[in-house]
Amino acid sequence: MTNRKMDLTCSCGQVVLKVLGRPIVNAECLCNDCQTAGEILQSLPGAPSTLDSKAATRFVLYRKDRVWCDKGQTYLCEHRLSKHSKTRRVVATCCNTPIFLEFTSGHWLSIYGGLWPAEALPALEIRTMTRDRPSGVELPDDVPNPSTHTISFFAKLFGAWAAMYFRTPKIDFVRGGLKKP
Repeated sequence: MTNRKMDLTCSCGQVVLKVLGRPIVNAECLCNDCQTAGEILQSLPGAPSTLDSKAATRFVLYRKDRVWCDKGQTYLCEHRLSKHSKTRRVVATCCNTPIFLEFTSGHWLSIYGGLWPAEALPALEIRTMTRDRPSGVELPDDVPNPSTHTISFFAKLFGAWAAMYFRTPKIDFVRGGLKKP
């Protein structure tokens, strides 16, 4: 494991997220929820694109204990697809940049790939949930394209959790819900 720290910023620079070390996995998600949320988030005023031409959302997954907000916490708001959703997408409201997706019971954060400068974005390892891709979308064969999540994907998550001594830190620096236009 490297102790490399990296600063990730929203589009306007008001929010700074710090990550430490290597990510767990680098993925694109094509699930229906990510497509729906992507459409919502990228429709916010001034928001960057969340979905690519395949309707995929790029994520870099990190252990929660290796991510913190260094600046701009007051701008972070959550969006849930439904009132009882176990996942929330966190957005920097200063410029409507998506910051991360959190499975609230999980030990990791799926940080939006758009926060990385292109030259620093970790290489894509896998596309997940490809069974939900839009009709007619052809996927390149540059990485595995399983229809759901793979055993190796879950093994990486489990390995990260074991390295955390099976702790599930809480992310307590997000306040309030996103107000949509």
